[in-house]
Amino acid sequence: MAVKSERPYRNSNFLVDLGRGDSDSMLAGFAEVIFPDFIVDQPKGHQRPHMVPQPVEQAEVAAANRLVLKRGVMGSMDLYAWWDEARKGAALRQRTVKVELLGEDQSTVVLTWRFDNVRPVSLSYSPLRAMEGGILMETLIVEFDRMEML
Repeated sequence: MAVKSERPYRNSNFLVDLGRGDSDSMLAGFAEVIFPDFIVDQPKGHQRPHMVPQPVEQAEVAAANRLVLKRGVMGSMDLYAWWDEARKGAALRQRTVKVELLGEDQSTVVLTWRFDNVRPVSLSYSPLRAMEGGILMETLIVEFDRMEML
């Protein structure tokens, strides 16, 4: 349940549960979560009379239902294994993914975004660059059917 605060919450303290209930695992530590624009796609005939109907392109709706998750590579194969199952067309169980915003104490969950029926769409890795020595990042893009904030 959302916890009200007198000051805005910082965007740097969060965990991601990939549907296994392990938000306290080191694998829940992502560097970045990019939320889509959450769009209301109203069926035809349900627009308010004073509104001019605007067609919502199918590509816009698809992009609106995608979540981008980025983290540093630590040798875990969990994201690859999930993506690989989807790539092979294996029967995937429906996952519920949660993004949990933490309070200043970094232990209290103050807001949760819950994504239902989540499935991997793409997996990518940052370039390998011998001259830079930066962190190797893995990016998983997932698609979902529904989002709720708790």
